[in-house]
Amino acid sequence: MRNIDLSPLYRSFIGFDHLASMIDAASQSEKQTAYPPYNIELLSDDKYRITMAVAGFSQDDIEIEVQENTLKVSGTLTKEKGEGERKFLHKGISERNFERKFQLGDHVKVLAADMKHGILHIDLERVIPEAKKPRKIEIGSNLLENQSN
Repeated sequence: MRNIDLSPLYRSFIGFDHLASMIDAASQSEKQTAYPPYNIELLSDDKYRITMAVAGFSQDDIEIEVQENTLKVSGTLTKEKGEGERKFLHKGISERNFERKFQLGDHVKVLAADMKHGILHIDLERVIPEAKKPRKIEIGSNLLENQSN
């Protein structure tokens, strides 16, 4: 694996020193399988939807957890009586437990989750606090003097 030189970014990006550690963590994170298949959709400027195909799972089998900036979706199937006796001539539907992790950007919140017909939808939104939104600075104003009053 190649090392990435981020020094050009440090010349023009101030306060993004954690970027290097995030990229390093992403490149060394554990390998995730392609199961279950999923889409990430941009619904509008600040709204997203993750859609996962979870055929064979019920709502009780799926767990969605958010911790800090990580969204974890896991599915655990419980075996029903007599399931071990089934014989397949062809088995193309994957019936296995899974865990999928998504790194969320700053201020991205999980709004809701819904499941219908084996498709799980997770809606997310980036909610930027007022203090983080752009503001105009008047020329000739003394910000430090105005903040102390």
